[in-house]
This record gives sequence, C-alpha cells and structure tokens, in this order.
Amino acid sequence: MASVGIEPSAPVRDTAGNATDVDRLPEEMNDMKIQDDKEMEATIVNGNVTETGHIIVTTIGGRNGQPKQTISYMAERVVGHGSFGVVFQAKCLETGETVAIKKVLQDRRYKNRELQTMRLLDHPNVVSLKHCFFSTTEKDELYLNLVLEYVPETVHRVIKHYNKLNQRMPLVYVKLYTYQIFRSLAYIHRCIGVCHRDIKPQNLLVNPHTHQVKLCDFGSAKVLVKGEPNISYICSRYYRAPELIFGATEYTTAIDVWSAGCVLAELLLGQPLFPGESGVDQLVEIIKVLGTPTREEIKCMNPNYTEFKFPQIKAHPWHKIFHKRMPPEAVDLVSRLLQYSPNLRCAALDALVHPFFDELRDPNARLPNGRFLPPLFNFKPHELKGVPVEMVAKLVPEHARKQCPWLGL
Repeated sequence: MASVGIEPSAPVRDTAGNATDVDRLPEEMNDMKIQDDKEMEATIVNGNVTETGHIIVTTIGGRNGQPKQTISYMAERVVGHGSFGVVFQAKCLETGETVAIKKVLQDRRYKNRELQTMRLLDHPNVVSLKHCFFSTTEKDELYLNLVLEYVPETVHRVIKHYNKLNQRMPLVYVKLYTYQIFRSLAYIHRCIGVCHRDIKPQNLLVNPHTHQVKLCDFGSAKVLVKGEPNISYICSRYYRAPELIFGATEYTTAIDVWSAGCVLAELLLGQPLFPGESGVDQLVEIIKVLGTPTREEIKCMNPNYTEFKFPQIKAHPWHKIFHKRMPPEAVDLVSRLLQYSPNLRCAALDALVHPFFDELRDPNARLPNGRFLPPLFNFKPHELKGVPVEMVAKLVPEHARKQCPWLGL
C-alpha cells in the first residue's frame, strides 16, 4: 500500500486475513543512482506502464557532471496487487536484468513514506531499490514507480510447496530463513529505527537457488517515535501482535518480533499457528495457546484495557504444539518470541545468538544439495555498533571473521 506521510488506510484482506499485496520482488544490478525528488519530477512517463509488452523509458544521472543515462523497462507480467497498487515484473532492455516495479498512486500533497524508507536501506536481507520514476495516466493521476531487485519466490510459496508434497520443510531451511528474517529486523530496528509492521511469509522473498531471504514491502513501515501514537490496525491478521488486537497505539518494534515468531512457528508446523477468522477470534486463537493474559500482561500491552474480563484458560504447553521430534531449541525460541508482554520478547539481535541457529555457525554447514549457505556473517560496522564483545564473538564465528576485518577479533 502507498503510505504518504499520513497513516495509510488498512490493507485489503483476502479470506485468510492476509493483506493481498503479494509483492514479488535479486541479484545485484549495475549501480544506479537513485534520483532525488527534484530530479524525479522531470521523469514523468505517460501511459499505463503495467501492460505486457509496454516499454517504459526513463532517464537517470545528469547531476554533478554525471552523464545522463536512458533506461528502458519492458513490462512482462503482474506478480502481485492489493490496495496499494500493483507490482509487475519487467526487463531492463539495456542490461537484460529482471526487476520488479511497484506502482503506487501518489498523493501530490505528501512525500511517499515507502520511498523515503527504501532510500535508507542497504542490507543483504532487505530488497534493494534500484531506481524510481513517476508516471501519469490520461486522468492525470500520478503514480510512483519503485524499481526493485527481483526475487522469484516467497516464503509463503515455499511453505505451500512443502504442504503440497505433504512434507515438513527441512529444518536447515527453517533455521536459514528465520535467521535471515531476524538479521533483517535487527538491521531495520537498530540501524534505521524503522518498524516494518507487516512481517508475514508473503513479504519474505527467497532466492530458490541460494536460499537468501530478503524482506520486502515497506508500504506499512514507519519510524516509531516514543510518545507519538500510531494506528493499531496494521499487520496481517495471523501475524498481528496481541497489543495491536488490544488497540494499542504506543507499540514498539516488538510487534515485528511477534510476527517473526509466528512465521517461525508456521515454518515448523507447515500451517499458521494462530489462524483467526476475525480480530477477536485472532485473540481467542492466541489465548488457546498462551493461556489467558494476566492483568499485568494486559497492562503491558495496552494500559487502557485492564478492566476486560476474559475466560480463564490455561496455557497449552509449547512442546505439545509441535511434534515429538521437534528440537527443544526450536520450541524454546518460539516461546521467547511469542510472549504477551512486548518487553519480554527477545529482540531481533538476541534471537540471532540463540542456540537454535548454532548449526548455521558450523564451518561445515551446507545446504541439503551440498552447496554453501548464503552469506550470514558479513556484518557491516553499523549492524554491530554498541553490541557487547562476547555477543559479537558469537554472531561472527571464527571461520567467518575474515568477512569482517573491521572487527579486529
């Protein structure tokens, strides 16, 4: 969805309670300079740029003595749409590179918050913005087009693939995907100060060859400022943190951690852990597992809600939710993420050092087909700024330290 400096409206939902913006957005393209707004104003392309075979010609460069460069994209197919607009796959005619273009209606009065967020992001586990331009229609509607790296699969489709085969996802993939989700969250939360607010399997892209995971769709993302209210109708239902269901407006990035915990549980189970039919039913599903929240927990979620009466239901033991052979570290991590009190949920960076991910730190760890794992330890200095030395030593295993020469370990 397009967020335009004011709180966005609620996303369109499908019957499963997912926001229907299935962004499919991969590997490095030539370094394009992203234009700033002044320069972009001149780059207005006419016509409906999503028609198959339609060619979009746009210009970049031309500032600070740089030569102007023309870039053309041919629209190939629509890969997702929702209340925000549409995402289509396109080919860059100059380089042959496949990209994803997210086209959102732009309110001329506001800057686009998603674009401003995307410009700040630079991380191996976050989809990258290559370029952007405006386009207009006959009705003089202005659209913003975000040109993003293209990643062919989503975690949602990978889960469906294993379900069709009636198989459990291999545990090494569960570890790989979840680790990279937490690494992307640690980066956006700690380095950029942004809360994603719509973590779900559809917004987690996967390269099926390398198993690198990239977080996408920053249409709901926002910098959360202490003391400033935020809308609580955010995040797709199955992955909504309980404080949002309780209508909290002063929540924290712990809502993303809850959502990531739901994704981890879904990867382990092969189906959503809390499949609520409605907002209230969502809370019922959570209570069936975590038990009735105490007054204290309700107060932590939303101080205005303490007078509500709930049926007294005992917590269902976590180990009984998963099959008998489930490694205890997996169950332990889920239990640390899915806590009612937001301040008790483990932070994204703390999740990375959990024993559940120890296998990934083994120098001999390989994918099931014998290939190497995607890069997991190539931390940049700002990712580990202010992190205690003993935690850094755990985050960057000995065999990977040459990837972080700046550490001096």
